[in-house]
Order: sequence, then structure tokens, then C-alpha cells
Amino acid sequence: MEKGLIHIYCGDGKGKTSAAIGLAVRAAGNGMKVLFTRFLKTEDSGELKILDQISRIEVIHLKKSFGFYKTLSEQGKKEMSEMYFRLWKEILVKARKEEYDVLVMDEFMAAYNYGLIPNEDAITFLKEKPERMEIVLTGRNPDERLIELADYVSEIKKRKHPFDRGIYARKGIEY
Repeated sequence: MEKGLIHIYCGDGKGKTSAAIGLAVRAAGNGMKVLFTRFLKTEDSGELKILDQISRIEVIHLKKSFGFYKTLSEQGKKEMSEMYFRLWKEILVKARKEEYDVLVMDEFMAAYNYGLIPNEDAITFLKEKPERMEIVLTGRNPDERLIELADYVSEIKKRKHPFDRGIYARKGIEY
């Protein structure tokens, strides 16, 4: 690839992370080097076990899982914010210094919308990203500035979901 593009997988439907993981696996299968990171997720997701086994994919693991942002105490939000700020800096260093072909930032939109990563920093990074790097961002409610920067915007719309009937996330299917 001569020029990497920016993808956004957004919407209220199931499948944003699955689409991002599919692209990461496809890229690795074609000899590309992938950096995969996540925000606001737990470390017990089944996909991490498989991604860790793929030599062309490097996963940055979260140091701690916090649960839903809206349910955290002010201290919990402060701790989360500090951890994600450090994660963001690590992503920037790796993306700029190492030769990754693809960068996936799962649940980027939530981290961006809650201010857990510096928004202006994120916009600048996307505008000045390494030219050949493909970037995938997932999550709900992308900011208009992100949509403008993106080359692909795929919205996954929920028409029906078991959660609406009280069926919670199931191991192996949703996590």
C-alpha cells in the first residue's frame, strides 16, 4: 500500500469490534504488521487470546478494567483517565517509531467522547499519521471532525438485540 486510509466502524449495532478484528487478521494474514489496542474494555475477551497468538499482531493490553464509565466514582474516573492518557502516549510512540501497517483502536470513540484521550492530540495524530499506516477506529457517536478525516465510515445499525430482552453479553459471542 502506498497510502494508508482511515476507517470508522460506528453505530449502535453489534459487530464493530468484530469487523476491526477481521481486518486485523486479514492484514496479518497478508504479511502486514498490526498494532491492536482497546479502550473501555475488559481483558477477558476471547478475541485477545487468539490475537496474542498471531505473530504479526501486537496487542497492547490494558493494565486494569474499570467497568462502565458512567458508573465510576470521581476517583475511578480520574484513575481511568490517567491510565488512558498513558496508553494514548504509548500508542503514539509505537505508531511513530515502529513500522506498523495497521493500527486498530477499538472503542476509540468512547475514549475520545469522554475526554480520556486528548481530543486535539487525536485529531492531529490522524491528520499527520504515518502515510502508509491504515487506521481503524471503532465505537458509537463519532465526532464530525473524525468523520471528515475518515476515508471509510461504516455504520452498524441495531434493529434488534437480545440485550433489549434482558439477555446480557455471552462469553464467546459478545466477549
